[in-house]
Amino acid sequence: MVKLNVIYTRTGDGGTTGLVRGPRRPKHDLRIEAYGTVEEANAFIGQARLSTTAMPKIDMLLSRIQNDLFDVGSDLATPGADDPAADRPVLRVRPVQTEWLEKQIDHFNAELAPLRSFILPGGTALSAQLHIARTVSRRAERLVAALRAAEPDTSPETLRYLNRLSDLLFVLARVANGNGEKDVLWVPGHHGDLKKEPR
Repeated sequence: MVKLNVIYTRTGDGGTTGLVRGPRRPKHDLRIEAYGTVEEANAFIGQARLSTTAMPKIDMLLSRIQNDLFDVGSDLATPGADDPAADRPVLRVRPVQTEWLEKQIDHFNAELAPLRSFILPGGTALSAQLHIARTVSRRAERLVAALRAAEPDTSPETLRYLNRLSDLLFVLARVANGNGEKDVLWVPGHHGDLKKEPR
C-alpha cells in the first residue's frame, strides 16, 4: 500500500515531477497530462456520486471505476517496458477490468429506449454530471492515444479501458435520465424563433 506522511516535498518547484520509474519529467509532459486528466475524470465521477442516493447500483459501479482509475493512473505513471524477472510486478490495467466495463455497458444498454438522435447533456443532475465525466474521459483517451504514438511501449489496455469507460458513462447518463425517457435530443438545424429577442 502507498503510505503518504509528507504532503509537500518541494521537489516539483522546478517544474518537474517524478514517475514510478525513469528520470523526472516536465509537468507539462504528455504522460503527466494523460494521467492528470484521468485523475480529473475520477474527480468528476466523485462529484457525480453525490447525486446517486436514489441509484445505489450506479453508485457501486462508480465506486469501483474510481478505484480502477487509480490503476490506470499508476499504469500511465510507469513508463517503459516491464522486466518479467523483476521482484515486484508493475501495476498495469488488465483486460479483465476493460471486459467488466463491457459487461456493464451490455447490461444497462439492454434496458434503454433506442436512440433517435444525438443527446444533449442534461435531463437530470446526475445525467449531466456523468456526461461531464464522459467528456473528460474522452479527453484522457485522446491524450493516451497521442502518448502511445510518441511512446509505443505505453500500455494499450489504458487506451481500451478509457474508451469503454466513456461509453459506459454515456449509457449510465441515459439510465439516470429514466432509462432515456428524459434524454434531451439534438434537433439538427433547429434555431427556435430567431425573431424573438430574449428578455
